[in-house]
Amino acid sequence: MTGRRDAAARGFSLVEVMIAVAITALIGGMTIGTFRQVDRAREISREQGDRYAAARLALSRLAHETSMAFLSEHYDQNSPNRLRESPTLFKGREDTLLFTTMAHERLVQDAKESDQSVVEYTVEADPDHAGEQALFRREKAHLDEEPDRGGRKDLVADHVQSLRFQYWDDKRKDWSREWSTRSVDHAKELPSRVRFELELKLADGRTEKFVTEARIAITRPLDF
Repeated sequence: MTGRRDAAARGFSLVEVMIAVAITALIGGMTIGTFRQVDRAREISREQGDRYAAARLALSRLAHETSMAFLSEHYDQNSPNRLRESPTLFKGREDTLLFTTMAHERLVQDAKESDQSVVEYTVEADPDHAGEQALFRREKAHLDEEPDRGGRKDLVADHVQSLRFQYWDDKRKDWSREWSTRSVDHAKELPSRVRFELELKLADGRTEKFVTEARIAITRPLDF
């Protein structure tokens, strides 16, 4: 009986304590690893949602502005300072789009601006993420003879893999990869529909394609 009490009084041996510490450390490490995985999953989910929202917002804005594209024959053609050609245009390639639209919104009260502007969408190198591309939007609030210059340029969506435009040709009943109202084929005529395909790299590494279309309301030049 006395021997048993002595053994109990001695407590744990050094080996037993080291084993207990090792098990506790292992459990702690597994717990911390689990919390890190949960945090990472939450972060990826949040980034995933942000990129989906950015893509939808970009395409929604692009479709809205394109649907209000227009051409006009109402410009100064007779004075000494007359314009050589109409300041309104629609120039689209497979990966860029430059056009005049009636979707401009004045952000400053009493600004000398109308609802008309020149808008350009392009995909270029992302200055904030090396090796990646981003979708940029340039808007020029005043129409002139240099629609491809000036205005304000803003980043619309990042982590862009590609952007593709297609233009519906009512005469050919088919999609076209290019459209210019200053060319012989499509002079003074807008496509009736424009298709947009935006490929975005998601936070989990996958690539997602977003597709939408815009129907242009006025396809012939305004002559009033």
